[in-house]
Order: sequence, then C-alpha cells, then structure tokens
Amino acid sequence: MQLQINLIPGAIGDLYADVSTSGFITLADRYGLMTAILEDTLSPDEESCVNRLLRAACREKLTVSDELSLLVS
Repeated sequence: MQLQINLIPGAIGDLYADVSTSGFITLADRYGLMTAILEDTLSPDEESCVNRLLRAACREKLTVSDELSLLVS
C-alpha cells in the first residue's frame, strides 16, 4: 500500500511568507518543503519560493530549528 501525501493549496506561499518574516524554518516547515518537492506539481511561482528558501538555508540566512513549531503557548 502506497501512502498518498497531498499538499494544501497555497501552502508554499504561506510557508515562504512565514519563514521569511520569522527567519526560522521549523521541522514542520521542512517536511512541508519535502512534500512539495516530492509531489512534483509545483507551479513556477511555488518552485521559485522553494528555491529561495533552500538558498537562504544554504547561505545560513535562516535559523534551522528542530522544533516542530515556533508557536509559544
């Protein structure tokens, strides 16, 4: 049985905005990016957002967090 993973429409744009604003990329964000890449149905705009996030992480412009979420209760 193969597991079906579907990305929520508009999730890449929201993820890009959140990560760009906070400067942090969480474990959940990274799983979202992995899903988007593996889904192989990204629009050119979404692909550009993913590439920008990956470049920012490689250049250490983002703080990579092992936390699932940055929300504080």
